[in-house]
Amino acid sequence: MATIDQFFQFLVDHGASDLHLGEGQPPKMRLHGTVIPIREETLNHAEMAHMMSEICGPQRWARFMESGDLDFAYEMNEDSRFRCNFLKQTNGLGCVFRLIPTKIMSLDELGIPPIVKEFGHMRSGLVLVTGPTGSGKSTTLAALIDYINDHFNRHIITVEEPIEFVHRNKRSILTQREVPEHCMTFAQGLKASLREDSDIVLVGEMRDLDTIQLALTAAETGLLVFGTLHTNNARKTVDRMVDVFPSDQQAQVRAMLANSLRGVVAQLLLKKSEAAGGGRMAVNEILVVNSATSAVIREGATQKLQDVIVAGKGQGMQFMDDAIWSAMQQGLVEPLEAYMKAIDKTRFRKFLGDDADRVL
Repeated sequence: MATIDQFFQFLVDHGASDLHLGEGQPPKMRLHGTVIPIREETLNHAEMAHMMSEICGPQRWARFMESGDLDFAYEMNEDSRFRCNFLKQTNGLGCVFRLIPTKIMSLDELGIPPIVKEFGHMRSGLVLVTGPTGSGKSTTLAALIDYINDHFNRHIITVEEPIEFVHRNKRSILTQREVPEHCMTFAQGLKASLREDSDIVLVGEMRDLDTIQLALTAAETGLLVFGTLHTNNARKTVDRMVDVFPSDQQAQVRAMLANSLRGVVAQLLLKKSEAAGGGRMAVNEILVVNSATSAVIREGATQKLQDVIVAGKGQGMQFMDDAIWSAMQQGLVEPLEAYMKAIDKTRFRKFLGDDADRVL
């Protein structure tokens, strides 16, 4: 048993999501969105170096000491797996761990709108799952991949940094590759997947021009590509995809995106009200690409996407503020939480009551 497992077990026992360790400060955990200390005593250099080097092995430790950053996954036992990030900071060593559930929840259990399953039925194109860090994008994507694994005979390749959810082969074949252990970059892993008889490729993060360009090309040539971006809604997602490219290439990219994009699932996590049992819940904006969406993307008129989403409600589309509004109306979230996460704040302001003075 590794020394750090005592902290991991504390995290698991309390139902927390993240563990924060830093030299010169007490260990802390994130519980339902709030960071709280685990003990008063601070961590020293010897304690940090021992705990960190023990779980990553000598090669990774040498790489971390040279570069100052390291990402990998650690399995404490068959029920507890962690995404690990090592860093160097002002006071010395630091690390952050995210608990990855070993059981992959279904899309229904997560409360994801049923239309998202339809993206798993597609044979080609690009589907983007977006949201800020810690919004549950990986969990939703894992559920979608698991749905495909249950229902279709496909070869699915995932390129991740690190591998989070471990999938077992069911009806599909799953090949999971980790950056930089199995391929140096996301772009390299995606490029290689084109030669590996794949039907579906999941790209853990589409953060640079090369990866985005390859994803668009792969989607156009007949692969179904799932990717993630750190954007809050469908409009910002389309803008980010285009803005990564030099201005002289953007018209061509808009045309490629209009042809290959199949949908955007934007996600936020909201704190549930005490009356609804506490914890957190996902809310989603859903864009399903139809002829109207393609025309808007091709023109570069992304400000019209909100109207397309609202008009496409019958097709399963959903605007983020409407999803937040619905959660508030059902009493699942407090008006203050809805107000803080909404795009158009004026719609929620009148419900704030006593909280109005704190935010206005």
